[in-house]
Amino acid sequence: MSTREKVLSEIAPAGVIRAAVNMSNAALVRWDDQAGALVGPSARIGHKIAEQLDRALSLIQYGSAADILAASDRGEWDIAFIASDPSRADRFSFSPPYISVKATYLVPEVSAFRTVGDVDAEGVRIASARSAAYTKQLERILEKATVSHTDSPAAAIDLLVGSQSDAAAGLTEFLVQTSERMSGFRLVEGAFSEIPQTIAVHRSAIHASAFFADFVRRLNRTAAGDRDVAGDGEENIP
Repeated sequence: MSTREKVLSEIAPAGVIRAAVNMSNAALVRWDDQAGALVGPSARIGHKIAEQLDRALSLIQYGSAADILAASDRGEWDIAFIASDPSRADRFSFSPPYISVKATYLVPEVSAFRTVGDVDAEGVRIASARSAAYTKQLERILEKATVSHTDSPAAAIDLLVGSQSDAAAGLTEFLVQTSERMSGFRLVEGAFSEIPQTIAVHRSAIHASAFFADFVRRLNRTAAGDRDVAGDGEENIP
């Protein structure tokens, strides 16, 4: 059996690559009405994978990383576009990052907090999604504030709106969209974390893990070359 056949046996045993995508971050993937399809780096890379392996692709939409992790136990996907985190390493293998996203805080407009550093203060309650990679990073860096766990990023916003927390942690893009939908809230300046986004496979998929490690390295080299040619310093995901 060739290496390609071994990879396909692990991630497309039925002939279709089922790829889980996290719809809570529009910087990675979102529905485009004009295109009538999912667009963004995760979707674009998913199609590149399917093209290279000559297999059909099914992008499966989930509302959060927690939903993706729960779906893994039900065998719903073969690969997943999620953040790498040490706490997940016993279940999944991760490729190198293909992009990084930032996390920050949403606070009431009247809050005295102006920067991310202001939020880490005695008595401050920060609502954050329990299974999100940025929550785990947040718990490692906070010195004074405490985290109130929720089931999803949207639930963290609900705690903030209900005055049950002083700030809500989340991916910057998601919080920007939230602040545009709701009046009376704003983002603080800066970010408390930068989260690497990767392609994950189940730990047993050893051939697929090696394939995606090489695949993403080649993507990143191509992107770096395009940036050098462009000379404008803008991020370019193939």
